Amino acid sequence: MNEPGLKDIWVYLSASPLLGLTITLVAYGLAYRLYLRTRSNPLANPVVISVAMLIGLLLLTGTSYNDYFEGGQFVHFLLGPATVALAVPLYQQFSRLRKLWLPVAISLICGVVIAAGSSIGLAWILGGSTEIQMSLAPKSATAPVAMGISEKIGGLPSLTAVLVVITGITGAVLGTKLFEWVRVKDDTAKGIAMGVAAHGIGTARAFQVSSRMGAFSGLAMALSAFATAIIVPWLVDWMRTLF
Repeated sequence: MNEPGLKDIWVYLSASPLLGLTITLVAYGLAYRLYLRTRSNPLANPVVISVAMLIGLLLLTGTSYNDYFEGGQFVHFLLGPATVALAVPLYQQFSRLRKLWLPVAISLICGVVIAAGSSIGLAWILGGSTEIQMSLAPKSATAPVAMGISEKIGGLPSLTAVLVVITGITGAVLGTKLFEWVRVKDDTAKGIAMGVAAHGIGTARAFQVSSRMGAFSGLAMALSAFATAIIVPWLVDWMRTLF
């Protein structure tokens, strides 16, 4: 009787929905160990590395995303409780938040307007179609909100989802270095900037720096999603009258 080959074993294992969960956890565990070995170098962001590892594995084995997601959805389900849990560190910073509510509000509004306006303007200058411009507009909001806004204003939700992930990864990788270059040292300011610009992935990176930075990043992520849903459709209508 012939011994089963590696491909046969993979086909057998892929029939279990727990495979997606297992390879997700293993990939992130390996990526995080690499991140620690590089002394927390932002270029070795564990989210980026683990995503690249998973994509490579799925392509190498010919596994469809739907088959993978049968197990990966368990991690996806935990996003909800994890988001709610952000309220805990924020509550610990509540006394500081009460003193800074006005600067926080102004920063959020400016951040949302600049993120959306600059994206639309640059895409227009570079010759991007209207659909691409509208897909770019809500890219700094968290994915479910951004996709809903994109559909409403005439963008492509699937393209927006990809742009949201790229934006978050870019912010997580470059954000902390950028703060060093511009000499921003206050964790509150850094957290707000990270949450507005890089949503959930940036917030995860912020928590690796400090609990205060992570708390304000989580607050900014939630409030900027709300502000984006209100401001971006209005901003798009106004910019259409100009261009």
